[in-house]
Amino acid sequence: MPIRTTRHNAVEIAYETFGSPDGEPLLLIMGTAMQMVMWPDELCSMLAGHGFAVARFDNRDAGLSTHFSEAGRPGLAKDWFRAGRTAAYRLEDMSDDALAVMDALGWSSAHLFGASLGGAIAQLTAIRHPERVRSLTVSSSYAGWKRGRVNMRTVLRLMLSQSLRRYPAGREGAVQRVVDAMRILGSPGYPLDEAWWRHAAGLSYERDSSPAGGEMRQSAAAGATGDLLPRLAAVDVPTLVVHGEDDPMIRPRSAKEIADAVPGARLVLYPGMGHDLPRELWPAVVDEVRAVAGRTQPASD
Repeated sequence: MPIRTTRHNAVEIAYETFGSPDGEPLLLIMGTAMQMVMWPDELCSMLAGHGFAVARFDNRDAGLSTHFSEAGRPGLAKDWFRAGRTAAYRLEDMSDDALAVMDALGWSSAHLFGASLGGAIAQLTAIRHPERVRSLTVSSSYAGWKRGRVNMRTVLRLMLSQSLRRYPAGREGAVQRVVDAMRILGSPGYPLDEAWWRHAAGLSYERDSSPAGGEMRQSAAAGATGDLLPRLAAVDVPTLVVHGEDDPMIRPRSAKEIADAVPGARLVLYPGMGHDLPRELWPAVVDEVRAVAGRTQPASD
């Protein structure tokens, strides 16, 4: 699939598509510091096989999209506790980037499927632009930044484990960092697909090898945007909330909050699932996404 680009003001966003353009529009939104290639090709093809025209894209500050390196790298304390004063942009801007991809594809509306931070971006899009959203699926996500939703023990464990280990420079070290992180964040009930993570991490490095601090700037955007939970009652689209019962990063109660706040939302908790989407669960999750999309009224683009 050829990589294409679109613009939101001065920001260039890279995206690509899967499946027939005649399918139902489905936009995949990835999480913090993750590039669009972290949506596996096989999963995208599986979704396309269920009648979707699938698009995935690099968020700003990731992959082939515009980076904000000149804004510097906020520290952890500034990132989460003083983000409003340090954020280079907010989730509203990242939501508008997603809409720019939809505009480039000629989609007046689409089904949204967001993972982790991408789930928060998808929620915010449904809040701000309900006419653009056909259905909403959030996976391993939370209703915006609020202490208690994110497991700080896991954050500190990640920081400590990666600061104590001396990684080689270049591709080898970058790949090993991702694999080591997924050994902490992955699903305890399923074997880690290390070969795939090495492939995806290597591809990510080849697409963007610059450690520009995008992860912290994206996190600061979430902190600056704040709590979305009070605004979710206004969401009036079919909604699916998928979460792992053993997610070490985002507490499962965060998923329950979202499902309780959105009228009629369906909550699906998977035992053994962590802060990822194990290959073994793809068929079940794809069926759930297809089912929630089927609750919408047909729309033409």
